[in-house]
Amino acid sequence: MKRPKLKPITLALIAVATLAVIVITAVSLLSDKRGQTEGKTAAAPPKAALTVTTVKPEQIDAPLKLVANGNIAAWQEAIVGSESNGLRLTDVRVNVGDRVKAGQVLATFAEETGKADVAQARAALLEAQANAADAAANAARARTLTETGALSTQQINQYLTTEQTAKARVEAARATLAAQELRLKQTRLLAPDDGVISSRSATVGAVVPAGTELFRLIRQGRLEWRAEVTSSELGRLRTGTRALVTAANGTQIKGSVRKFAPTVDPQTRIALVYVDLPTVSEEAAPPKAGMFARGEFDLGSTKALTVPQQSVVVRDGFSYVFRVNQDNRVSQIKVQTGRRLPDSIEIVDGIAADAVLVGNGAGFLNDGDLVKVVNPASK
Repeated sequence: MKRPKLKPITLALIAVATLAVIVITAVSLLSDKRGQTEGKTAAAPPKAALTVTTVKPEQIDAPLKLVANGNIAAWQEAIVGSESNGLRLTDVRVNVGDRVKAGQVLATFAEETGKADVAQARAALLEAQANAADAAANAARARTLTETGALSTQQINQYLTTEQTAKARVEAARATLAAQELRLKQTRLLAPDDGVISSRSATVGAVVPAGTELFRLIRQGRLEWRAEVTSSELGRLRTGTRALVTAANGTQIKGSVRKFAPTVDPQTRIALVYVDLPTVSEEAAPPKAGMFARGEFDLGSTKALTVPQQSVVVRDGFSYVFRVNQDNRVSQIKVQTGRRLPDSIEIVDGIAADAVLVGNGAGFLNDGDLVKVVNPASK
């Protein structure tokens, strides 16, 4: 079977048609690429990394505080002990925490021995007084016989000496009686001052030697805060400086500096500052002696440049703020912070007073980020 032969004209038409298809396809592809390039060139501007608010530093009168730590202690603690020797405790009338008045009976000792000694001393005094009366009568008679010569001078002097000796024995017996009455009185242990019982070692039935500690008393219930202050900061305080003391149980008390320790610890360079604390009612959970406490001394106020706390970001141990530039891009600036206030932080160095800073959202930004400001501060 023979294949049909194509004419030259037909072949030429087929070639032209094929070429036209190729050209059209190429033009279409070039148009698509050009369109894509133009689309990229006309794309929307870059998006903001974060929507933020802005703030400006504020110049305020900031309180100047000196923070210190220390312990709460008794203003003065009295030791109440036994003055009698070898007496038995029969009654203990107070316990730890009780408030007592000066002269109040804290405990009593057995009185039998004391009463017997008083009776014996009283009898000895009566005997001495009788002997003294007899000696005085003999001396008086001897004086009347001085001129008569019935008695020798030696005998008269003897009667007079006996009279003086009898008087001395009366005084001695009277002193012995007073001592025994005092010993009997000491069987009642009395509070030396108003205050609070802080310690008790008295036990009913114990035979207590003289000088044994039985109670400890916080005089007048007064407490003080012994603040530990470095020697370099000591010069900033004065007698009467106010202090706000926060005890470990959360109770806050306002006190004032009473005095300073006369020496500084040569090892730690720490000095003690004694701060008087007022009495707090039991309903207010008063602090206790021995508690740890933190306090702030009020040193007045000074001018300070402050920013909100959320504007300051801490990274790698340093503090930074983000300044908003004219093109809405931020610059990370290292700053030096000072006092911390309830809602703001003092900026000591690093920014100008008219800088525009990021407020909320600073912690999510990096240097050079584009931001959208929703409440722009005046620039």
